[in-house]
Amino acid sequence: MKHLLLIPNNVDTWNALSASELEEIMQAHTSLQKELRASGEFVEAHELGEEAKFVKMNGNRCTVTDGPFIETKEVVAGYYIVDCVDMARAVEIAGKFGEARRWQIEVRRIDP
Repeated sequence: MKHLLLIPNNVDTWNALSASELEEIMQAHTSLQKELRASGEFVEAHELGEEAKFVKMNGNRCTVTDGPFIETKEVVAGYYIVDCVDMARAVEIAGKFGEARRWQIEVRRIDP
């Protein structure tokens, strides 16, 4: 069963982290990816760029706005897709993110 693990980020919070805290987070990702590859649960993981576009169709007219909106403090900074036995295992994996010690990770099952 595939799950999407969304990693939020607050730019101000991220920029306030010390070099050792940043290293801890990156090391946790390296270790976790190694573990998930060995277990066969790793599907993919990517960091996302800061630029975003929001698209909405109004009849035949397409409206595009830049994002994330200035009022938004959190953005989706990256994600993992894992293929694991159930939601409990996906939650266990999310708990291994270095970011999970600082903010919440969103876990969603990907419907087939």
